[in-house]
Amino acid sequence: MPLLGLLVAALFVANLGAGAYVITPLEIVEALGILAGLQSSGDVSEQALGVLAGIRLPRALMAAAAGAGLGLAGAVLQGLFRNPLADPGVIGVSSGAALGAAIAIVGVAALPPGLRLLVGGIALPASAFVFSLATTLLVYRVGRVGLGGPVATLLLAGIAFNALAFAGVGFLSYVATDEQLRNLSFWNLGSLSGATWQQLGMCALAGLPAAAILLRLAPGLDALSLGNEEARHLGVDVTRLQRAAVVCTALLVGCLVAYTGVIGFLGLVAPHMVRLGIGPSHRLVLPTAGLLGGALLLGADMIARTSVAPAELPVGIVTTAAGAPFFLWLLARARRQAPT
Repeated sequence: MPLLGLLVAALFVANLGAGAYVITPLEIVEALGILAGLQSSGDVSEQALGVLAGIRLPRALMAAAAGAGLGLAGAVLQGLFRNPLADPGVIGVSSGAALGAAIAIVGVAALPPGLRLLVGGIALPASAFVFSLATTLLVYRVGRVGLGGPVATLLLAGIAFNALAFAGVGFLSYVATDEQLRNLSFWNLGSLSGATWQQLGMCALAGLPAAAILLRLAPGLDALSLGNEEARHLGVDVTRLQRAAVVCTALLVGCLVAYTGVIGFLGLVAPHMVRLGIGPSHRLVLPTAGLLGGALLLGADMIARTSVAPAELPVGIVTTAAGAPFFLWLLARARRQAPT
């Protein structure tokens, strides 16, 4: 965890400096000191300070927060489902949140001006949360009863809910205006380019309490890995644990996807990489998966911003290109380990 913390810090500083306008590490330190209220020594220009404070800093913070949230959510869902293939994207939670955000984008424009002004600020994250929660509950219900086993059932349910969600997004894209269509494309690909301080505040308001509750579920998830009945014998209120995990995961993923779009496979890759290194204990896996998720998304965002400069790739393309081969490797590994 200390090594991952150093990696996150290094990637965070690298994100602040990289881009079409290069900011040196000395200027970054000086600018951060000015923003913290310290006296300036004159080693940073007004342009560098403006770029850092208005664009780079909120974007890097959003990347770290979104990566940490998705990594944590993936680890919790894998423990809840007792399934190594569970992930906010694979089982349809992220796509459900994106559908809710798309409905808000198109639907708010049809409201009367007064009502639009009243709900405009909360409609998008609230809609993303509601649809994320509904999708999580439906997938969980379907995943508990089988068509040949929990892994196959979960994957089939996730595929079905992803298809339904993106069908809804496709219909909304058809009826949307040009401006709404550009915003909907943002959800399909995922991007951190629109991160602002206001969005960070909204994510912190909803996401931090949810993340804190999820971290406290670690002992219960460890007990749940033995089975529902065994966990009850150990004194765990399984129903309460499941409800808390479902609601808080939906809240965390919903508020993040509302502002970043669909960023795939991060919640699948980070927990698995952590378990390969430190074992299955959720007391360690949950916080470490959050740290690794933040580091991975910071790295992916830096690749997205610099690989085709001066243009910019959507960060969802980078995470999917890296995560899909890892997902296939997991499927092959699970098949090799399955009893014959």
